[in-house]
Amino acid sequence: MTRAIMLRRLLVVLVTTLVLIPPGVLAEAADSGPGPLAAPRPENRSAARDTWTGTWEGAASGTAPALPGASIRNVVHTSVGGRAARVRLSNRLGTAPLQLGSVTLALQLPGRPTGPGAVAGSVRTVTFGGARSLTLRAGRDVVSDPVALTVPADANLLVSVHTPADSGPATFHRSALQANFVAPGGDRTSDESGAAYTRTIGNWYYVTGVDVLRSSTAGSVVALGDSITDGTGSSFSADHRWPDRLADRLRDLPAGRRPGVLNAGISGNRVLREGRGPSALTRLDTDVLSRAGVRTVIVLEGINDIKGSPEVTDPLALENAYRLLVRRAHARGLRVIGATITPYGGHSACTPAREAVRLAVNHAIRTGRIFDAVADFDATVRDPRRPNRILPAYDPGDHLHFNDTGMRALADTIDLTALVPTGAALHP
Repeated sequence: MTRAIMLRRLLVVLVTTLVLIPPGVLAEAADSGPGPLAAPRPENRSAARDTWTGTWEGAASGTAPALPGASIRNVVHTSVGGRAARVRLSNRLGTAPLQLGSVTLALQLPGRPTGPGAVAGSVRTVTFGGARSLTLRAGRDVVSDPVALTVPADANLLVSVHTPADSGPATFHRSALQANFVAPGGDRTSDESGAAYTRTIGNWYYVTGVDVLRSSTAGSVVALGDSITDGTGSSFSADHRWPDRLADRLRDLPAGRRPGVLNAGISGNRVLREGRGPSALTRLDTDVLSRAGVRTVIVLEGINDIKGSPEVTDPLALENAYRLLVRRAHARGLRVIGATITPYGGHSACTPAREAVRLAVNHAIRTGRIFDAVADFDATVRDPRRPNRILPAYDPGDHLHFNDTGMRALADTIDLTALVPTGAALHP
């Protein structure tokens, strides 16, 4: 048999095999392995020089009742742009298979206040292994196929999800601080008009991230934190959380040197114990290490361990937990910045004993060589006359969180040169 005949027969076998595999089987195969799923890489020459970078994140914080038959239009804000996108969806905290009838991605119509309408011609169908629908098993995340949509930086996207049946508790991000929209009946995911979206909610349902394809090796920065990082105290639907303000600062850099900024804050989150969302130690893999292009992590967690119930009374417990977080991040080639815990004097949970723990933990962060660098949030926001309290100009009134001015002050504390170190690993 000649070499030419052998090659022709091999080609016939390969083509026949590909034709016999239906899209639904590809989607099920994509959901068969452990952990988050990788989307196929684009195959053209220019894409080979591009990398996937996280542009937005909403960490899964709990569950809510499902919205069977409804379409949910999640509004998410990009930090960096790219020439294509992919969407991350989650049934991580669910207890039953999640039926995703259809998912779309679009650009939100600009305006104030923002609404559920999409920019004309921007709605794109999101697929999973080539399939338009997907059943996602409980405890699982999925990353979509690449979506051919040019995504601007500093823009709002619409991730619309139709769930045709009751799939049990819905994985969601409780405190989105963003108006999102629900169309009560039917699949309205492809609508450009927002007329069918008659209900407003303040949560993100199922969507936990958006990545973009860009010709930059700057990677991304993940802010791992609690309600202060989640944005409590800042303006609603304004993207004034401190990670948003950090992204604003980074926009002054050339596009090729500008990292994406991902917000992995969960209100009420703790380092050591489960509660509002999995603990920081538990969710490090899913909310930080698995994200696209991560190079740097900023950790601001611990106040809920100190003031919660049961409370941490030994500062060494938090110090050891921080060291474990850093070791796990270093094993992936990441740089870790530790932020000091901000004051909360005047809050009902503040006691002299708890304040002593906070001060001891901050001393360890500053001097214990736990982290690669330190962002001294405490020094920035404390009142010099009453250092156990935040400055009144930053206080929204609860003596714990931060208003828009305080959020900007936190973001301004971070040394931008520490965010993307030379030679750090870049995870696809």
